[in-house]
Amino acid sequence: MTRHGSRWAIGWVGLSLAISLVVVVPVGVVLASTLRSSDGEWAHLASTLLPGYARNTAVLAVCVCAIAAVIGTASAWLVTACEFPGRRALGWALLLPLAIPGYLAAYAYTDLLQVSGPLQSTVRGWLGLSVADGWVLRVRSLGGAIFILAVTLYPYVYLAARAAFLEQSTRALEVARSLGRGPVAAFFRVALPLARPAIVAGTALVLMETLADFGAVEYCAVDTFATGVYRAWRSLESPTAAAQLAALLLGVVSVVLLAEYLTRRRAKTYAQGAPHHATQRLQLSPAQSAAAIAACALPVLAGFVVPAAVFLVLAVDAADTPALSLAIGTGLRTIAVAAIAAILAVGLAMLIATARRWHPGPVIRTAANTCRLGYALPGTVVGIGLLIPLTSADHAANAFLQQTLGLRPGLLLTGTAVAVVIGYQTRFLGVALSILRPGLDRIRPAMDDAARTLGASPLGLIARVHLPIMRASLLTGVLIVFVECVKELPATLMLRPFNFDTLAVRAYQLASDERLDEAAVAGLFIIAVGLLPIALLAAALPRPNQAPPTP
Repeated sequence: MTRHGSRWAIGWVGLSLAISLVVVVPVGVVLASTLRSSDGEWAHLASTLLPGYARNTAVLAVCVCAIAAVIGTASAWLVTACEFPGRRALGWALLLPLAIPGYLAAYAYTDLLQVSGPLQSTVRGWLGLSVADGWVLRVRSLGGAIFILAVTLYPYVYLAARAAFLEQSTRALEVARSLGRGPVAAFFRVALPLARPAIVAGTALVLMETLADFGAVEYCAVDTFATGVYRAWRSLESPTAAAQLAALLLGVVSVVLLAEYLTRRRAKTYAQGAPHHATQRLQLSPAQSAAAIAACALPVLAGFVVPAAVFLVLAVDAADTPALSLAIGTGLRTIAVAAIAAILAVGLAMLIATARRWHPGPVIRTAANTCRLGYALPGTVVGIGLLIPLTSADHAANAFLQQTLGLRPGLLLTGTAVAVVIGYQTRFLGVALSILRPGLDRIRPAMDDAARTLGASPLGLIARVHLPIMRASLLTGVLIVFVECVKELPATLMLRPFNFDTLAVRAYQLASDERLDEAAVAGLFIIAVGLLPIALLAAALPRPNQAPPTP
């Protein structure tokens, strides 16, 4: 491993610690809030609303994770181990719901399935019923939120399970079959236990996304910790009470992360043999093929096709309204802010990944791991954790400039998009770091040594050696962080300055006003942008090295 002089080492350590502050500061502010008084607001929340927040959050998390785990695991097994018509197309189509944020799916299903919507109106017409007869499907409910989040988040489990099934030794499955175990028994007795760590990891991601969700549960009128944080800040106008609620949510997320880590550390499942040994996929009968197609197509239909179709129809209806021109302006603003945030996040991630490569000591390693934890922070926690220190910094800067220069420039951080960009660094710096580190690790240390021997400085080495080799990883990191910034709602909603909207905020505001046809224009743009990383994932999916199926 290439190492540089002590002066550079101190500089890299300091730089890594400074970058990690974008995660440390909001977490520290939220935790410190537990020691402050909220003037009675916390006691009011704890006695009236907190039990409901806890109950709804627990039910939502358990049900969403269970449904997503079943859908993701079953579909991954079908497309990797079975042969049926459309298997290849469904293999990548199962990723499409990742392009639909939960809040957009909630808007679409509410418009489609509400009492006055086209589906319920048609069914009541066929059956000769009226609303007074009592048949009402309530989408804006806890059950509706569970369904919406499950069909949009299951791809996290699908990706993890699919990779695990492809990496398993196919000889183990053949041995199970030779001992008289049928395909179903081989799945439950061999394949599923071997894939359990990956499934748990994917389910943990679903759990964190569920705990962090704000837009879908808020629109479905479900009170959770995430919505409680926003309402305490917005309605009670009590940042302290909001931060204390955020501390509880942060504690739940920390428990989830610890449990997932312990599960991975204690897992002792081994796949002996060659994982890519050719084997025969299970040839399904016509009836079984139809069932497999339905099992794989229904999640795609529910998680992507239906919401996207609803937004497309609504957007066409709103094409001749001022909503289109307004969405274009908001879209350009969103692109600018997201692009700046994505480039900055990738740049900071490159610096801290390089620091860890050259000086892999405990300090830099801790700073890098801290940055990676930022993605686990819910957007409401990030918003509260940054809003308090940034507001204090604005007031302190104004007081100092007024005393020294007689100037009062106003809110330089919270009054501009700077606060939003900082919030995106807190949330998505870990995403960029996770993408760049594998690309940097593939560069042999001998190349660093050769460049240093030829007189290259550390910064010159990064610019002339690392960046050209890592071009693909850098572009992928910028693209994925850019898409995440475009879709981010709660952190943007809390940190944005007055009269500054992104597409996500615009869609949320219009949907809250029941103007879904206008919100569809912004929503359709978000969906289109979300398809970009899906294309990358589909291209990067591993291909099973399997023999043709037997009749």
